[in-house]
Amino acid sequence: MSKEEKINQMRRDLTVLGPMNKILVANRGEIPIRIFRTAHELSMQTVAIYSHEDRLSMHRLKADESYVIGKKGQFLPVQAYLQIDEIINIAKKHNVNMIHPGYGFLSENSEFARKVEENGIVWIGPNYKTIDNVGDKVSARTLALQNDVPVVPGTPGPIDSVEEAVAFVEQYGFPVIIKAAFGGGGRGMRVVREGDDIADAFTRATSEAKTAFGNGTCFIERFLDRPKHIEVQLLADNYGNVIHLFERDCSVQRRHQKVVEIAPAKNLPVHVRDAILTDAVKLAQAAKYRNAGTAEFLVDEQNRHYFIEINPRIQVEHTITEEITGVDIVAAQIQIAAGASLEQLGLLQDKITTRGFAIQCRITTEDPARNFQPDTGKIEVYRSSGGNGVRLDGGNGFAGSVISPHYDSMLVKCSCSGSTYEIARRKMLRSLIEFRIRGVHTNIPFLLTLLTNETFIKGECWTTFIDDTPSLFQMISSQNRATKLLNYLGDLVVNGSSIKGQAGFPKLDTDAQIPLIHDPKTGEVIDVDNAAPPSGWRQVLLKEGPEEFARQVRKFQGTLITDTTWRDAHQSLLATRVRTIDLLNIAPTTAHALSGAFSLECWGGATFDVAMRFLYEDPWQRLRQLRKIVPNIPFQMLLRGANGVAYSSLPDNAIDHFVAQAKETGVDIFRVFDALNDLDQLKVGMDAVKKAGGVVEATICYSGDMLTPGKKYNLEYYLEVADKIVAMGTHFLGIKDMAGTLKPKAAELLVGSIRAKYPDLPIHVHTHDSAGTGVASMTAAAKAGADVVDAASNSMSGMTSQPSISAILASLEGEVSTGLNPELVREVDNYWGAMRLLYSCFEADLKGPDPEVYQHEIPGGQLTNLLFQAQQLGLGAKWVATKENYKIANQLLGDIVKVTPTSKVVGDLAQFMVTNNLSKEDVVNLAGELDFPDSVLDFMEGLMGTPYGGFPEPLRTKMLGNKRAKLTERPGLNLPPVQFNAIKEELYSKYGTSITENDIASYVMYPKVFEDFRKLLHKYGDLSILPTRFFLKPPRIGEEISVDIEQGKTLIIKLLAIGEINHTTGFREVFFELNGEMRSVNIEDKTIQVDVKSHPKAHLPNEVGAPMAGVIIEVKTKEKHDIRKGEPIAVLSAMKMEMVISAPCDGVVGEIVVKEGEPVDALDLITTILLP
Repeated sequence: MSKEEKINQMRRDLTVLGPMNKILVANRGEIPIRIFRTAHELSMQTVAIYSHEDRLSMHRLKADESYVIGKKGQFLPVQAYLQIDEIINIAKKHNVNMIHPGYGFLSENSEFARKVEENGIVWIGPNYKTIDNVGDKVSARTLALQNDVPVVPGTPGPIDSVEEAVAFVEQYGFPVIIKAAFGGGGRGMRVVREGDDIADAFTRATSEAKTAFGNGTCFIERFLDRPKHIEVQLLADNYGNVIHLFERDCSVQRRHQKVVEIAPAKNLPVHVRDAILTDAVKLAQAAKYRNAGTAEFLVDEQNRHYFIEINPRIQVEHTITEEITGVDIVAAQIQIAAGASLEQLGLLQDKITTRGFAIQCRITTEDPARNFQPDTGKIEVYRSSGGNGVRLDGGNGFAGSVISPHYDSMLVKCSCSGSTYEIARRKMLRSLIEFRIRGVHTNIPFLLTLLTNETFIKGECWTTFIDDTPSLFQMISSQNRATKLLNYLGDLVVNGSSIKGQAGFPKLDTDAQIPLIHDPKTGEVIDVDNAAPPSGWRQVLLKEGPEEFARQVRKFQGTLITDTTWRDAHQSLLATRVRTIDLLNIAPTTAHALSGAFSLECWGGATFDVAMRFLYEDPWQRLRQLRKIVPNIPFQMLLRGANGVAYSSLPDNAIDHFVAQAKETGVDIFRVFDALNDLDQLKVGMDAVKKAGGVVEATICYSGDMLTPGKKYNLEYYLEVADKIVAMGTHFLGIKDMAGTLKPKAAELLVGSIRAKYPDLPIHVHTHDSAGTGVASMTAAAKAGADVVDAASNSMSGMTSQPSISAILASLEGEVSTGLNPELVREVDNYWGAMRLLYSCFEADLKGPDPEVYQHEIPGGQLTNLLFQAQQLGLGAKWVATKENYKIANQLLGDIVKVTPTSKVVGDLAQFMVTNNLSKEDVVNLAGELDFPDSVLDFMEGLMGTPYGGFPEPLRTKMLGNKRAKLTERPGLNLPPVQFNAIKEELYSKYGTSITENDIASYVMYPKVFEDFRKLLHKYGDLSILPTRFFLKPPRIGEEISVDIEQGKTLIIKLLAIGEINHTTGFREVFFELNGEMRSVNIEDKTIQVDVKSHPKAHLPNEVGAPMAGVIIEVKTKEKHDIRKGEPIAVLSAMKMEMVISAPCDGVVGEIVVKEGEPVDALDLITTILLP
């Protein structure tokens, strides 16, 4: 005997119902599974039916036998479950004794009940005549009136026309509700308020009722505002006995569909409860009711109750009644249908009591953020809750399940019970949080918000509570971090790296080791992770304030060091591509090893927008995280004067806001400069820093070699600028040598001259080692009186970066103190040697110093980027010509100071000349005809300020022509102030209330960059946590990746396989193992061309799109037809509901791109409204 035969024999031996041992459930989803479980407990054989579209559904697999309804394509997905004769034929063919209808579909269809019984099969439910009498809401209403049970004023019977609906409104007034006489679940219901189109509402309600229940009969009644919905669970046998199992509060509804149910009702007065229970039993007895049913009531704000209907079937929410009474309602249904009396089942009214409270939440595949639009697709991850007091009744909730648009969106019912309402509520919260469902949206975020709402906590909800409480939609959504991360890795595997500028893969194929550092006195290893770092200059700043901090630095007997490794060094050598995770890894070690440093330059400048553009990171998050780890060394940023960190002028209040945010988040010292040394522009940034309480380092931009005879920017020029800056008030004076053209002699002369004139002024010098003289120049500056010089970690120094920190320390050793220990500095550098290999794919491949910088004057960071850009534009072979044209472009523009963004202007013009083979004379002669780069026109217009000596004329006039007007004053003076409140509201509407002031500052600086970053963040999540080699290089099959998503939470990921290309869709399935579970993601293969037929999407305000996936069942307008806002365009059927798609604005109907009967996906274009 096989295992299955043994089980069947066991059931026959243990049967409770004798020959009544085979049951068919005429339904789908979770309710058949619920019934099968009880049937199996009663030792019955179970039979499922299913449509072709449901062939993979779980209910089919939970039954002993399952049979498809009709042939493929014979019935529509919903209609299959409405085929009475087909279902009965299946039952007869397979010797079924009993049929349970579940809820929905045919559960309230008297014809089905009659035919079942006529065919000799037991119907589990009320007699078909009773269904007619009470299932029809109009008949039930009449029954209530005959038995002195109060009802809401309404039509005495069904209405057949719009005229009858209008007549009722004229008598009783608005609001009213049109309701389907047969069925439930919110289908065929329309609330009509004053000013609404009652004719359209009546048409839609009758049509929807006919589609859902096969009968379009409707009635109309007065609509009560803010009532509670209370229902009573009834059980009746075949011998006239009726009991109640107490009540449920079903007031929390949306679109008339219950969302959360509570048993018993929390705040129902005892006398009201008793009256409702008495009336419910009275009605069931009067109707000669049998089996399970529910009497439903509304309770108004005066605690008056009104009968509304009897549902002659089991309810979705029956589970919570079972939890508080201990009664298996389905078992009672089956046994009553088999002939048992309530007494035989031990179900006597005085024996039935309640124990505690139970709450049920319906978890659905609906997206609350999009007006509960049903979502479809494959469930990638399904992990449910459990534990004491948690009951789950599920259907198609499992990993791999495909959620279609054809059926109800419910995944699982979660019922939680406890001794008190509050315990049950907290248990439900815990259970919902435990759920992990990925691949489709769910309503869990909404349910969590609902359960924590004060009104729900008090148990005081009403039927329109959800619609009346907009705050419920301010949800905390699941981060879905693992799935998003897998999508990024999958894209990396299929399409390669998307990081702009990457050439090949990192040379480092292992994790970089964090070097050990040793106490200089004892030689013991310093425990950098647990020992607090030594006090540094930041403690002086925090204690004494900016002014005294500056004085203390000036009093220091020597020259301090700023380490630029965390910003300008990698900007110059590695295209600004070093990621936050690699800075965080070395940050604890740096806090100890460089505790005597003046500052760490770690933020601002190009690193700000590049973090969002190319690294997919939040620069503010980087600053916060680094600040937390390094509390002892001042952080320094680069601020572009009136530009902030943007490339053109912004309103003054934008700069104030940005600087205030930077200071609050962790920046201490602000190196403020203007690319043209325009002091009016510079002052905007300086004033912003002063307001924020930061350290002002107003900076002179050094350009060219001032020792060259006849040079425009000579010693006298720099001293004059220094005088004006000192007069404006600064804590430090910065000298910023972007191109590395500050020769040792010039450094000695310039610093010495300023020092002689301003003996108490702290001086900070910055250079690049482009010509190879950086160490000598910084040594000369230090000996001439500079208080601070810039350097970079040895492995990140030289060429276009800053000079080597160890080389500078060695050059000053024995003469000038720096406050740093050379051995600790060298130990830290071991890490940066590995980083050069890790980021080798961004190297500019420079071989050594470039003394030509004294001629072309290209800034260090730009030199690297310009070479890369030249290669991208196909000008790599013309690199020499590009450098030569850089000199020519600079002269054409009037020999300007070349610092970002003006250096970009010169570079853009140079590349423009090379690309178009233009000479200097061509540019001058054709200036009025050529389409110059925008940056060049911005400069000529005056958007970057005014250059020393003025603009080149007549070239400026020719270039601008009639395209742009010349600015004659500081650009920011003509810009309207930023409206921060309006921006905050705009960002809130797009991204939710998690938007911070930091986000607003980012948006003001770079609106498009910020929006693109947020889109990518939504798609892939926080990628800053991903180790860099897996951010840039796809993992090998079988390779294990460890990703810490937060403290104490680690993802272990392993690539398993890459699927074949789907030539229809152009996607591949990529398989991973995530924490030991198999996961897959579908990735579009962008490396191949696939002809995919896709429906256009609605994007613009005048384009009309489908609100959700479904079928267009009616087109209500015609092309070229005049239409007004709100008028119907088409009717969509989805999830057994109908909805009208309306015109979003007045206009003329354009091409209608869908047909009746055509399936559509969410946002598929329906038509375009052509504006008049």
